[in-house]
Amino acid sequence: MHHDHDPHRPDHDDHGPASFDERAATWDDDAKVARSGRVADAVLRATGVDRSARVFEYGAGTALVTEALGDRVGPSVLADTSAGMREVMATKVADGRLPRSRVVDWDLGADSIPSIADRFDLIVTVLTLHHVDDVDRVLGRFADLLAPDGRVAVVDLDAEDGSFHGDGFTGHHGFERDDLVRRLVAAGLDEVTVSDCGVLERDEGTFPMFLAVARSSQARTGGTGS
Repeated sequence: MHHDHDPHRPDHDDHGPASFDERAATWDDDAKVARSGRVADAVLRATGVDRSARVFEYGAGTALVTEALGDRVGPSVLADTSAGMREVMATKVADGRLPRSRVVDWDLGADSIPSIADRFDLIVTVLTLHHVDDVDRVLGRFADLLAPDGRVAVVDLDAEDGSFHGDGFTGHHGFERDDLVRRLVAAGLDEVTVSDCGVLERDEGTFPMFLAVARSSQARTGGTGS
């Protein structure tokens, strides 16, 4: 297993969008870049997508995972609810680090979202889902956005006792793997597999991560605007 240790600038200690805005410019430290590379490799191994795959990274932060995927996948759409993170991603698009990407402000957890015409062969979300209030709504919208035979890849924390974020965090304290599998199936996805995906080692403890991959059922109908 891989260990990431950065007690001075932990990944998600602060809870609100403003905190991510403030930290966006200094987000890309060596530990996060290295971990994103390992996650990208794991996602490619688990999904089998190729260089033609249209990618959507949700909760992309500064798009380190998409950056690590590089030319091993096709064009990408990058979404984050933090304006600061989107600004950093836009800079990477402009300077050529993300040459086939576009940045969007899509909040798939909102009650209602605009109609989205894009369809994707790979949707990736890393350490984001535990911040989402309505996980089932977001997973359903992922399923709607998949092309036939597309894949969703979720990297997140195994269930923990709340130590990762500490007091005041209102999201999820990781996920039980069996429960997330049930949620993915209920969202209209199938062929779900879950595997280990390294750990985050912090002063508060060691926090295992998983990679859950699910396939489009190809049978879902309806739009993403509801």
